[in-house]
Amino acid sequence: MHILKVIKSGLFTTVQDLGRSGYLKYGVPFSGAMDQFSLAVANCLVGNDPNAACLETTLIGPELEVLRNTQITITGGDCAPKISGASVSMWQTLSAQENDLISFGRMQSGCRAYLSIRGGIDVPLILDSRSTYVRGGFGGANGRQLKTGDMIEGFDVTSSINKYSMPEELIPQFKNQIRVHVILGPQADMFTEEGVATFLSSHYSVTSESDRMGYRLEGPLITHKEKADIVSDALLPGAIQVPKSGKPIIVMRDAQTTGGYPKIAVAITSDISMLGQAKPNDTLEFCEITLEKAHEKIEEYNRVMNNLSHTLIRG
Repeated sequence: MHILKVIKSGLFTTVQDLGRSGYLKYGVPFSGAMDQFSLAVANCLVGNDPNAACLETTLIGPELEVLRNTQITITGGDCAPKISGASVSMWQTLSAQENDLISFGRMQSGCRAYLSIRGGIDVPLILDSRSTYVRGGFGGANGRQLKTGDMIEGFDVTSSINKYSMPEELIPQFKNQIRVHVILGPQADMFTEEGVATFLSSHYSVTSESDRMGYRLEGPLITHKEKADIVSDALLPGAIQVPKSGKPIIVMRDAQTTGGYPKIAVAITSDISMLGQAKPNDTLEFCEITLEKAHEKIEEYNRVMNNLSHTLIRG
């Protein structure tokens, strides 16, 4: 059934869930939300499975007409949302009535916001996911970003739920400077000691050549020992490649599944959602941690993700 109609599409609005796993060997990337945490919370706040499909907006959000009474939540970057001209709070359950207009203001922090609807967005499952992979032309709304006139379909949910909110202390704070914890390798030995030290002690800015595929960074050059290429091997989100230019590239959710640049480090899983909120001109600094500490952080991250529905505040 039609739930929302796209009046303005925004800069880059797509349907995403938590992504598709198990298809890297076929050259199919994960896709899915750049900020997995915010999408999962958005779903929990309207009583959905954490993996239900939502809208992911980038910098400039869409305008959406409500065609049927529903409940929504908006999480992620602070996008100053409004319903029919009235400012509404993020990170809590909201009522949206037929003929309401959902709009987004200027992104005040972060880069991406997530809009969930009660029951989830109904688009076809392709390779076990509803996520949009624009470069492959599949998933979501016919494999593309939303455009004016699109109808957003929802599942038939007859009952509403109580209103919930996210505890304030668990709401991420998206800043213009992001500290990224990394494990060195797998090709850290291809860089000079000075190159590794430069990587770990410098600030790098996110350039405009950044998207869901990856971020190109600007900053002090990282020096290789000799060659600056390898036999192509596997890439995963969070991998940090350094081509011959000496300027790092962070692999993100829609990246190709193999690459031939050496990887100086990999960002830990629990920091990738925060990286998903980085925008052009934001500053990144990389901090090496031990594998043991990384395991502790992912265990804590998984604990929070698995218990989201129990942490919400009712009313």
